[in-house]
Amino acid sequence: MRNTVKITTAVLAAGALTLGLTACGSEKESGSDASGPLTVAASPVPHAEILNFVKDNLAEKAGLDLEVKEVTDYVTPNTSTEDGSVDANYFQTQAYLDDFNKKNGTHIVPAGDVHLEPLGLYSEKVKEADELKSGATIAIPNDTINEGRALQLLAANKIITIKEGVGFEATPSDITGNPKKLKFKELEAAQTPRALADVDAAVVNGNYAIGADLKPAEDALVLEAAEGNPHANFLAVKEGNEDDPRVKKLAELLTSDEVKKFIDDKYAGSVVAAF
Repeated sequence: MRNTVKITTAVLAAGALTLGLTACGSEKESGSDASGPLTVAASPVPHAEILNFVKDNLAEKAGLDLEVKEVTDYVTPNTSTEDGSVDANYFQTQAYLDDFNKKNGTHIVPAGDVHLEPLGLYSEKVKEADELKSGATIAIPNDTINEGRALQLLAANKIITIKEGVGFEATPSDITGNPKKLKFKELEAAQTPRALADVDAAVVNGNYAIGADLKPAEDALVLEAAEGNPHANFLAVKEGNEDDPRVKKLAELLTSDEVKKFIDDKYAGSVVAAF
């Protein structure tokens, strides 16, 4: 029951936000008055938390009027940035953005890397990955890039093997070796931590892990390596708005020493500054 209430609340919140952003879309278009507030759509954790730190501690002194819109899905931030309902977003990686632009005909571009959230494998049933039983079910994100990342994570830890060359576009059909005959349950990324009670393990994005009170650096059975990881999360805007002075100012603040200290102190390795 608790999980159902949480999921319903999240869906309703996302729906209400979508309606709110759509309602204001007609009044605010891409390339609008750069003297107004800068509105940024962001996942609640850690993106909105980092933005709110900037808003509360750095923005006013820098002359930036910053508004933060929390969004609980991976679609609304880009569609709202594309249609001008918001000025920017902060929630995604380059691989995810490339795939989203290709599939949706959007024109979103990066405006500065901020942090990395390592993807991890979590379980309420076992303490070590090698304790997973034959036929165990693992929940994985169902969007193209995060599913590929999840499978690459399992392959890197010798839990499965996958076809060479598929990279982060890997799907379960690309698995070439599965000695434990694991089953995979493909879910929306936000649902993977909520599925932990019903599956043997789940691969969870860092922001959703933190939002579910998991500590990636401590609780993950296996965790993506930070060094050389191409999946930094960044501030993004619609193409043509990269030189908006408000965007450039926010990008500067998000890569400041103060923000790096905030990330290091608050997340203790579960989120890592990418600058």
